[in-house]
Parts: sequence; C-alpha cells; structure tokens
Amino acid sequence: MDDLDRTLISLFAVEPRIGVLEASRRLGVARGTVQSRLDKLVARGVVTGWGPDLSPAALGFPVTAFLTLEIRQRVGHAPVAEHLAAIPEVLEAHTITGAGDLWARVVARSNDDLQRVIDRVLDTDGIVRSATVIALAEQVPYRVLPLARADPGDRLG
Repeated sequence: MDDLDRTLISLFAVEPRIGVLEASRRLGVARGTVQSRLDKLVARGVVTGWGPDLSPAALGFPVTAFLTLEIRQRVGHAPVAEHLAAIPEVLEAHTITGAGDLWARVVARSNDDLQRVIDRVLDTDGIVRSATVIALAEQVPYRVLPLARADPGDRLG
C-alpha cells in the first residue's frame, strides 16, 4: 500500500458514503484511479466490506462476554465452528493457543440471557469445558484503521 491507498482507505472509513467521484475530487486524482485502487484493495482482501458497522448494544445486546472453549479432540474444530456460526449471539470465534482451544466473543440481552447463550454454545458434544469472562466496559473498540494509516516502516521489527 502506498500513501494514496492509505489516504483512500482513511477517507472511506471516515465517510463511507462519499462515493468514488467525490473521493477523486477531494484527492485530486482521476475517478478511474480511485475506482481501480478500490478494486485492487478489495481483490487483495485489504477492504473486506462496505456495510454499516452495527452496535450490538443498540440492537438490544448490551452484555459482551468472552468464552474460552475446550473442544473434544476427536471432534475437531470445524464441527464446533459450524455450531457456533449458527448462533446469532456469537460474534466471532478463533482457534487459540494456551488454555483452551477456541475463543468466542458473544453478546446477550442481560446477564440472565447470557446463561441462555452459554447453554446454547455448550449444546454440542464437541465442547468439553468452557470459561466465561464478562466485559465490564469497552476501553478500545475493535479497529483496524490505525494499521492502514501507519507508516510501513513503523511495522518493521
């Protein structure tokens, strides 16, 4: 990514409805250049979507929890991941190292409702044990834009 790509990503992140024509005007480059750059960023998997960011809390799910799941080794990750994907309150799941095998971020309508969500998560033979941590407050929201804005030299270790 070069400076134009980083500027383009920042512009669309701040104003996602700006449009290609307005972006080209603001950046002082041809409309075709903006479209071509966006197409390449999408093709390379840098830009993964254009949809709105949604707030679980505003949708009625103010409780966030993190589940560490131990899976039955003979079952494997794929069937458990498929089970988790069928539960709307599971926002994401990752294979992890350390204590546990999978980590899942879930949301619920209340602490009482969280028990229902956890019970639904555990309703499979593929999970042996779980541990739950409830989030009290969000200190840094999920973000990727700082990575795109960073100078590539800053990422070299």
